[in-house]
Amino acid sequence: MRTTRSVPARPALIVTLALATAGSLLLAPGAAGADPKPVTREGSAVDDRAAQAPASATRRALTADVAARTTTRAYPRRQMLSPGPENPGDKSVKLGLTPYHAIAPKLNALQRLGDRVSVEVTGRSAGGHRLYLVTVTAPETTRQARAQERMRELIGNAPAAAAVSRDIKRDYKTPVFVNSNIHGNEWEGTDASLKVIEQLATAKDARTRDLLAHSRLYFNVTANPDGRIAGTRANANGFDLNRDFVTASQPETRAMRQIELDKQPAVLLDLHGYVNGTLIEPTTPPHGENYEYDLFLKNTYANALGMESAVNALGYTPAKDGVEAAQIPFRDQEEGWDDWPPIFTPQYAAFHGTVAAHTVEIPLAVNNEEYDELPVPELRRRSAVNTAVAGAAIRATLDHVREHRGTLITDQIEVFRRGATGAAQVPVSPETVPGVPGIGPEDVYTTVFPRAYVIPPGDARTRRPGPAAARLVDHLLANDVRVTRAARPFRLAGRTYPRGSYVVDMHQPKRGMANVLLADGRDISGNVSVMYDISGWSLGSLWGATVERVPSGSLRGAPLRAISEAAPVAHVPAHGDLRLRLTDPREVAALNSLLRQGVPVRRAADGSAIVPGAARRAARTAARDHDVAFTATRQTGTAPLSRLRVAAAVTPGELFALREMGFAVTPVSTAVLNAGFDWSGTDALFVSAGLDHAALSASARRALDTFLDGHGLVGRGATGAALNAAAGRLAVKPVEGNADANGVVRVRNSGGITRDAPGHGFVYAPLWFTDRGPGVRVEQSYATGNPLVSGHWRPLPGGTGGPAAAAGQASVVSGGQTVLFGTEPLFRDHPKGEFPQVARALFTVAHSASVEESG
Repeated sequence: MRTTRSVPARPALIVTLALATAGSLLLAPGAAGADPKPVTREGSAVDDRAAQAPASATRRALTADVAARTTTRAYPRRQMLSPGPENPGDKSVKLGLTPYHAIAPKLNALQRLGDRVSVEVTGRSAGGHRLYLVTVTAPETTRQARAQERMRELIGNAPAAAAVSRDIKRDYKTPVFVNSNIHGNEWEGTDASLKVIEQLATAKDARTRDLLAHSRLYFNVTANPDGRIAGTRANANGFDLNRDFVTASQPETRAMRQIELDKQPAVLLDLHGYVNGTLIEPTTPPHGENYEYDLFLKNTYANALGMESAVNALGYTPAKDGVEAAQIPFRDQEEGWDDWPPIFTPQYAAFHGTVAAHTVEIPLAVNNEEYDELPVPELRRRSAVNTAVAGAAIRATLDHVREHRGTLITDQIEVFRRGATGAAQVPVSPETVPGVPGIGPEDVYTTVFPRAYVIPPGDARTRRPGPAAARLVDHLLANDVRVTRAARPFRLAGRTYPRGSYVVDMHQPKRGMANVLLADGRDISGNVSVMYDISGWSLGSLWGATVERVPSGSLRGAPLRAISEAAPVAHVPAHGDLRLRLTDPREVAALNSLLRQGVPVRRAADGSAIVPGAARRAARTAARDHDVAFTATRQTGTAPLSRLRVAAAVTPGELFALREMGFAVTPVSTAVLNAGFDWSGTDALFVSAGLDHAALSASARRALDTFLDGHGLVGRGATGAALNAAAGRLAVKPVEGNADANGVVRVRNSGGITRDAPGHGFVYAPLWFTDRGPGVRVEQSYATGNPLVSGHWRPLPGGTGGPAAAAGQASVVSGGQTVLFGTEPLFRDHPKGEFPQVARALFTVAHSASVEESG
């Protein structure tokens, strides 16, 4: 419990699972204010809406990359932008805000105001819209810009030298990153940023000149143009970009990641809405255990005080404007708005050396129900208030940077120094973080970093890594984690590792990033009663690669060479028929590419795919395109495989994952089926969201039932289980666990669908199956004991629904032409090692009279 508060205590934050959207005030039309609302989960616990993202958005996300890093050159770096077509349907227009099509002309005008503003395009969104980064700083010659780059690299790569560098202390410009509109229907951060940029471009006062002489200010003007235009939280693929930083599956996220890497900001603002009063990070417990929280809390809290003062100084009141006083959750709340997972922008930034990072939730809701129901004058009044609040937060932050730039850079260097030297973390306390009220034992989260992680090669004979290992290594490198590769066998901590093994030395500046991605994580169920979002995410456990934690030992003398990319996996034997394992999504994608070309592929008894030697040229192309390895085989296969056409009523993440694996997918939903759906081109149905059998019209229900009479069904979660029951398929009883539970779990794989699958799975609102009838096969079960490895999974108030109740129960079952999942094998493009389970399930139900053949 907090014992020190500088303002009267507010109610504890409460996660409200029933709400479909976060932070909404739910005010009646025209009513501007109400009692301050608790922070609520941004989206319901279970996503029950069927995704409808276009295939073009998926292709763009899978193929598009961020803009190439520009050669160091002078500032300003003017780039005149071609204007896009005017779009009267842009949802910003109704609010009196800047529509996306007006941003490029505005940025052109800002560049013409003087020599302080530069614009670059960092990439394109999933919907194809340009992403703009604005830099505001005093002019720099090419020589000065190169000097800034050298100092930035010294801080990130040689922090001990940076700590004593006189040049850095005297000349380094503090990098500040303002990120706006990552949620598309939280608009006003963009407009506030444009106003601040304009003020900075022309201001002549000494404070502004001093700020720009000693800082570089980076504004990501709209992180989510797709959502800004459409008035949606997500991008064109249906992804919440503020949940995507672990995997960076979307081009917008990769662009933000590249800004973090290239600019190395010491300070970050991520502008959101809507919580009344304005919510300013730092947050409630639990706090991320992998970053240097003492430095983060010290700087983030100090800047929060300045933002709070600036927002309150605007003079808005509950009675006059419907605006409550700003709040700082660390000080004012008990729990419910945590900074535990690295999926949020500020939490991810902390691993790149950002020591003051804030989500700022501006106050007055103008999205969702409010957007549709409130009169335009009231919406525009609210938007004007929100823009002013966001602007005040930005300006207060810039004041803080001007006054404390030395401390901010010193602490950023210290973050990297601790990582490079393997220094212990410093637990927060009133002594280690003086001036922050209410620090207690509930705020202390630290971890013990291992000496190294080793990722062995996937094939003991060829020493080639499998696709899972290569993907994981490339992902670590993309996140600026240093990885080495063994040139010959070596010993570490009493064990011999083969040549080709990848080693992550945890004595590196960004050890926190390495550990947050690779470690198992922690079961925090007993620490807090509620969590804001996911609580477990281990790529080391869920991506399908073997990742070994080495607690101690010495790497001195080990034959390790630094790498910039994983070794290629692609391989096709010169002779014989070919075998392709289907244990990785890249292998599934390679198979689907062959099937699209009409290559005759057969399924082997072990679930792999057999490709005739006559198709070697096509196999070589598939191996190269998807970076997978074929092996020679004498197996002939048991049954032919054909390209599947899948109808899918699924979440955005699942739709994206299916397309990533190369399946031809047609999104469906209750509404789509009721409008009349032609089932003749469909081989299998996958259902997890947005399809309610009881809500179908009589004709739509008959058509669906007729389809299911002869075709396969894959179901996930409660929605999939409900359709299974309505259609009279598998005789099982689905048991729903705590809907708020999520995390990494231990599982036991026992069937063909889960053959060679990882021993870990991911759950969110977990489900299991009991009372199994004849012919129902258990493909996978939750482990006995406590299956939860990391995350947050508590029993329900009556004692049911917890991990003890799930232990040993079936998590995946099959029978006939049906497979049901109680886990989340495709969650947010996240647990990639589980993706092939769904692929195998689809191939099995579509190609077999009985899934018993799969085993």
